[in-house]
Amino acid sequence: MLSVKPLEIEGYTFVATTVELPKTTLLIISNDIGYIMCAALDVDFFNENEKLRQREVIAGRAEGVRTIEQLLHAPLAKITDASKKYGWEIGMIGKDALLKLT
Repeated sequence: MLSVKPLEIEGYTFVATTVELPKTTLLIISNDIGYIMCAALDVDFFNENEKLRQREVIAGRAEGVRTIEQLLHAPLAKITDASKKYGWEIGMIGKDALLKLT
């Protein structure tokens, strides 16, 4: 199952995407600049691959979350190098990171 819904955070609109996969669920909250996601995807791939690093993908990953609400309030365990230019830091709460993209 796939769910894509608008998500308002302090007056700013993001997109909450939930993809139910076998034995896991992919959770993403995004806007036009970047996104946060659950640990179903790997941020390191964007940092370690030269071609992807040049794209300057703004992304962060939280671990152990099962809902969009948990993703909003979980600390980011990993972030892309490019996200640092928006003031993102490891340990930052997802909602706070997203608001830096507005």
